[in-house]
Amino acid sequence: MLLRHTDKKVKERNALTINPAKTCQPVGAMYASLGIHGCMPHSHGSQGCCAYHRSALTRHYKEPVMAGTSSFTEGSSVFGGQSNLLQAIDNIFNVYDPDVIAIHTTCLSETIGDDVSQITQKAIDDGKVPAGKHVIQASTPSYVGSHVTGFANMCASIAKYFPEVSELKLDQVNVLPGWVEPSDMREIKRMLLAMQIPYVLFPDTSGVLDAPQTGSHMFFPKGGTKIPDLKRCGKSIFTFALGKFCSELAALELMKKCSVPFEVLDIPIGIKATDRFMMKLSEVTGTSIPQMLEDERGQLVDIVTDMQQYLYGKKVALYGDPDTIIPLCEFLVDIGMKPVHIVSGTPGKYFEQRMKELVPGANFRNGPQADMYLMHQWIKNEPVDLIIGNTYGKYISRDENIPFVRLGFPIYDRIGHSYFPVVGYKGGMRLLEKILSVIMDKMDADAPEEKFELVM
Repeated sequence: MLLRHTDKKVKERNALTINPAKTCQPVGAMYASLGIHGCMPHSHGSQGCCAYHRSALTRHYKEPVMAGTSSFTEGSSVFGGQSNLLQAIDNIFNVYDPDVIAIHTTCLSETIGDDVSQITQKAIDDGKVPAGKHVIQASTPSYVGSHVTGFANMCASIAKYFPEVSELKLDQVNVLPGWVEPSDMREIKRMLLAMQIPYVLFPDTSGVLDAPQTGSHMFFPKGGTKIPDLKRCGKSIFTFALGKFCSELAALELMKKCSVPFEVLDIPIGIKATDRFMMKLSEVTGTSIPQMLEDERGQLVDIVTDMQQYLYGKKVALYGDPDTIIPLCEFLVDIGMKPVHIVSGTPGKYFEQRMKELVPGANFRNGPQADMYLMHQWIKNEPVDLIIGNTYGKYISRDENIPFVRLGFPIYDRIGHSYFPVVGYKGGMRLLEKILSVIMDKMDADAPEEKFELVM
């Protein structure tokens, strides 16, 4: 395989990325849009861009992903895409009748300078947006940031557009889950229900990208955050922004518009991050943590205690989105493992600060040159016992014969990520089971006959 030609000698690269550990902004914006009930994402750019974004999400979730496109031609690229977008808005409402059209830009429309806000307002003024329907938009140029940035920008647009300003406050909280799987959103909601805390969670892709097979087609699945719920976000007493990179922008917009205080917390992956989320929920709402959740925490700790001999001192290489990597690193350290190589394609100083705190001495990098090639070089220089990341790590895993746990986006070659959570105490148990399974499989595969044990 080509990866076997990866050079062991690490050289500084300022203008070259090889196998990036990210994808582009519109993919994230499209995923966030799908978390609104009855929403049609719309890609303002070429047809090929939209096809790629839909394909990336469809292959990951194994679900059909619908979206519109402005279908730029050479003429649109030269003279602008206003007429295309106006026609698209009119067609989408007439043919598909969504509650919301969520427009995100692409490299092409950003480069030529289309003013999507002005075009959207013209569509409203021209009567192309029916009464009771909504059009929102986010700027998501692919040549800046990553899919995480696009997700954050679309969430900020949702928070800027829908919540209504009110002096009346309701006994409820907002939860911005960040870019996690539909299964993780379900698990967060389960924990909130267990604590009997009224909430609004957005975006919410559960029931959209993990919808059941019923035998009948439903163009807009029944899941997603409903418009009335988004409108009452401004009446909440507090906002929990899970993941600084994905959720802080939206929380800031909510605070500016509706004066809803917020706190940024890590996505609750592992013991400590989940503890912090639970304790903050209890503090803000005055609700006690139920015995059920305490028992789940105890079960997670019990697994760590029972399996410590297989976890302790194992070196780990991990890559992916910063909001996932930060609590994951903390969890790995807590269970006795050693994260030694860490890569994220999403730029941001906060990631660097947290890595220095959590894993001093580890190799870490984020931004444009933090790519899978660099990860492979680091592994060649200092081998590891485990790799954690999305599907693209399978090539390094195969070439270097290293156990591999799939986590993050995208995962194209396995299923389960959209149905089984990794957040919360239950999610921590699943994550541990996955880690232990691949480590023990490797031990079994390498064991001589006289040490091939039935009980491990």
